[in-house]
Amino acid sequence: MLFPTFTFAVFFLLVFIGNWLLMPRPRLWKPFILLASFVFYGWWEWRFVLLLALSAVANQLFAAALARTAGASARKWLLAAAVAVNLGVLGWFKYYGFFVTSVVNFLGVFHLNADLPLLRIVLPVGISFLTFRVLSYVVDVYRGRMRTSSLLDFAVYVAFFPYIMAGPIARASEFLPQLAGPRDPRRVDTSRAFFLIFAGLAKKMLLADYLATHIVNGVFTTPGQYTSLETLLGIIGYSVQIYCDFSAYADIAIGISLLLGFELPDNFNAPYTAISVQDFWRRWHMTLSRWLRDYLYIPLGGNRKGQTRTYVNIMITMVLGGLWHGAGWPFVFWGFLHGGAQVVEHRRLDVRKARARRRSRQVAPQLVDTGDLGRSTELLAAMAAGGPPAGRAAGAPLGAPEIDPRPWGGGVWPRLGVFAFVTFAWVFFRSTTFGAALSVLAQLFRGWGSVGVAVTPALLLVIAVGIGIQYVPRSLYERVEAGFSLLNPLVQGVLLAVGFMLLDVLGPAGPAAFLYFRF
Repeated sequence: MLFPTFTFAVFFLLVFIGNWLLMPRPRLWKPFILLASFVFYGWWEWRFVLLLALSAVANQLFAAALARTAGASARKWLLAAAVAVNLGVLGWFKYYGFFVTSVVNFLGVFHLNADLPLLRIVLPVGISFLTFRVLSYVVDVYRGRMRTSSLLDFAVYVAFFPYIMAGPIARASEFLPQLAGPRDPRRVDTSRAFFLIFAGLAKKMLLADYLATHIVNGVFTTPGQYTSLETLLGIIGYSVQIYCDFSAYADIAIGISLLLGFELPDNFNAPYTAISVQDFWRRWHMTLSRWLRDYLYIPLGGNRKGQTRTYVNIMITMVLGGLWHGAGWPFVFWGFLHGGAQVVEHRRLDVRKARARRRSRQVAPQLVDTGDLGRSTELLAAMAAGGPPAGRAAGAPLGAPEIDPRPWGGGVWPRLGVFAFVTFAWVFFRSTTFGAALSVLAQLFRGWGSVGVAVTPALLLVIAVGIGIQYVPRSLYERVEAGFSLLNPLVQGVLLAVGFMLLDVLGPAGPAAFLYFRF
């Protein structure tokens, strides 16, 4: 069931009415919203509803066992079992074919034949998101950061339909406390909800789907039929498409949840304005970035075990993050590119910090020797107090210039460089094979003799809007939301109706699935 469809509109209207009628009676509301979520998910393939139910029961049993077990060793084995079961299910559905094909191809290099069965396994929609959600619950219970909930509450968390397909990856610690009591309909921020839903539909229908049908799909399917300029715009267009498509789903999911009385975490914050690759991952798919940081990077050791280990941990985290997105070597390489870029940025900062420390060791004795008593007294007092002199940032080396925490500084050029790198990496993310990715990149150098019929003012405008909306100050969006909330409800309804009618007229003939459904 897709968001921008008449079917979903009818479904949500019924769920919205039932939600608020039953909300004061949790014993009825929770089974109702769970059943509605099962219907929503089962609309794609009803048999996978059983997967949701089994996942909820199995992980609730693991969490309950962890809560009851006192021995450290036994708890570790239980956690390992829970992780193994969840990753095993994910691996079976998502990576079985990739693993078998990779093994066969590897043995083929040595002229060895491996007759391994290659099964046709249907991938459940959103299984990667499901896996990360349930693991966050089990791990947080293991760490003592939250108590186990009831099976019914946990099942609602697992299956809650607004985010079940493509996020945001709401953690159990963020969602389950909201089930503690009935929500107050008077406190629902309907203005923000409708604003997010409308903005999401506009990004999906007017920008993402337009780019997909007018340039992106063609360039990545038959690159030889396009000029170099068309290919370049197709690559840039995919950067805009995947942002508008994925952030649109997140916006709609957050807006729908708000209308039901629940808050989900934001998932995007103008990622193409980033001044470094590290900054990009603080802005892109933020719930995934934080999940990888808290449940993979930090447990690996984070930055606590020296520079080399930090670089290795970054690479492992990003490569596994790439593999999480899809079962294919292009996804692995995409993760490797982002991991390598972050290692370069960390290394750049580490070198600058090392130079600053060397300078600080040289400057302090010189100040004492030259009789700069005021400055030397300040330095010595700061050293004795264990902190920096007044006016200096904590952690800045004494006697040396403060370190700019931005690897490439600020301004236009770092942003342009990061966007170019991210766009280049998207080519491998979008392509099914390395050969397909290289064919697209090669076409950039083969046809600069003509412009191409796909290059139109409308295409350039859509790309410019898709990038430009990220540079609109958040305060402006907030003022528009606030102004909309002050309007008469009748006027709000008329404006929304006109807006949705325009989307229907200007949008594509039929709805297209969101890109992240296949992850």
